[in-house]
Amino acid sequence: MWGLVGVVAFSLTLPFTRLAVEHLEPSFVALGRALVAAACGGLYLWSSKARWPSAAEFRRLGLVALGVVLGFPFLTTYAMHNLPAAHGAVVTGLLPLATAVAGVVLAKEHPKLLFWLFAALGGSLVVVFALLQGGGRPQAADFLLIGAIIAASVGYAEGAKLSRNLGGLAVISWALVLATPVFVGPMLWIVAHHFPSAPASAWAGFLYISLVSQFWGFMAWYRGLALGGIARVGQTQLLQPFLSLLGAALLLGERLDAATLFFAVAIFAVVALGRRVPVQR
Repeated sequence: MWGLVGVVAFSLTLPFTRLAVEHLEPSFVALGRALVAAACGGLYLWSSKARWPSAAEFRRLGLVALGVVLGFPFLTTYAMHNLPAAHGAVVTGLLPLATAVAGVVLAKEHPKLLFWLFAALGGSLVVVFALLQGGGRPQAADFLLIGAIIAASVGYAEGAKLSRNLGGLAVISWALVLATPVFVGPMLWIVAHHFPSAPASAWAGFLYISLVSQFWGFMAWYRGLALGGIARVGQTQLLQPFLSLLGAALLLGERLDAATLFFAVAIFAVVALGRRVPVQR
């Protein structure tokens, strides 16, 4: 259940990112979302009197920060500057497969062969969709999305392990605080040289990805991964492209053609089958 709540929260990330970068510089959006979320994370850690992580936990939190605070936000933000949100939503359907791989490596989970077959099927559908949309070859921004998928999968898997001891909200809060020295300087430089001006819709998108996508959504997501297992709960992300497509249509007015809807429904069917496969933990 918690994993599904996280997926619903994350499903609007790409549509709201697209909304933000239509009028705001991608660098401002990527840095700013992390800075706003870091302020929330720091406030949470202070108010809850969260315990300090051990040295080993700090090293692992650094990996989480690289994946979901720096890597995924930057790469998806620049990708959404050049691609429709609907396209990005379907391509990032590869994330469950990548999360399962990261889970096997980092958490020593052991999905059965049938699980991998369903995950591979979902990933294959995404690849075919990207090729069709790109006229037979992937677009440059598709590679940014693939990089974002790799970064997020590592951050998700490592964060899930840490959340079993620290708690989901503490994990993302510490990761955000640890990453602050990296992005606060460039953000101050951007604001000092050219403070952005944008309509309310762009700022609404910016606030959503800062508060929900980068902070509160992770609380539910990490808790779900910790309780249900990285490989199994990660499969629920196959639902995310379908939900993101709805967001792209409703928020941005993007047209959903027959091919897009077909691949979304096909991926939805894969997750229904994949979730039935037992995972040895």
